[in-house]
Amino acid sequence: MLPGMTADMGAPSYPSYIGRFAPSPSGPLHAGSIATALASWLDARAADGLWLLRIEDIDTPRTVAGADRIIMQQLQDLGLHWDGEPVWQSRRQTLYANALTYLRASHAVYGCGCTRRETGGGIYPGTCRQGLPPGRTARAWRFRVPSGIETFEDRWQGIQKQDVEHEAGDFILRRADALWAYQLAVVVDDGAQGITHVVRGTDLLDSTARQRMLCRALGLSLPVMLHTPLVLDPASGLKLSKQNHAPAADTGRALETLRQAWHDLGFAPLPATQRDTFLATAILHWQARFPLS
Repeated sequence: MLPGMTADMGAPSYPSYIGRFAPSPSGPLHAGSIATALASWLDARAADGLWLLRIEDIDTPRTVAGADRIIMQQLQDLGLHWDGEPVWQSRRQTLYANALTYLRASHAVYGCGCTRRETGGGIYPGTCRQGLPPGRTARAWRFRVPSGIETFEDRWQGIQKQDVEHEAGDFILRRADALWAYQLAVVVDDGAQGITHVVRGTDLLDSTARQRMLCRALGLSLPVMLHTPLVLDPASGLKLSKQNHAPAADTGRALETLRQAWHDLGFAPLPATQRDTFLATAILHWQARFPLS
């Protein structure tokens, strides 16, 4: 745990399983995010662990006023109740600043004076890795990615390998607009909350190797990962997302919505006719599919 970091309220006195659901409040939950929420909740309940709720509102330009409360109500409608008090990333700026200070002291980050136009939005070529060019000042802060292949086992997707240096490059932790990057915020928050297991969609699988490297640099434990299949729009074949205008899930019809999420995760139908019975039965099926040693 980083200097100055304290465990959040609601963390248990035992470290066996602490999971979390961390939606971005850019709109209500849709079918894709409901499937992820259900998987995350089931994994925690199957392990008799805690399931925490974190509102990832660090990207303020994408945050929609009131969306956090809508999301919380949707989860409650579905019976996906969280443990402890929710946390909001926008209230945790000091944690991220402390983490960056720690990384700077260990020379794991460096200031970058390049613009997006100069880098082309692709893999960063390392222009400022050995120091800022003359006349430049730091606009952003990048993580100095070490060489080598990052390997880990995902509980759903199996063995994963990534050469982060060549496939992603030195990635940004603090943006030129002074906002904290997702990669830093999620790693610091998971560390602060004592997260042991992460369940999320495969759209974030590519970020895992970077986050594991950052965890090590910060002296944090590596959570166990499980990435669920993406839910696709049947018409366009695109991932269901708020950016693709996916409709809000109808959580007023809780059982039907849960049945669809269960189907989207690839499971056979369950015979339950009530919401809570469905969830209890789903926990048993999840335990059989994803046992924890």
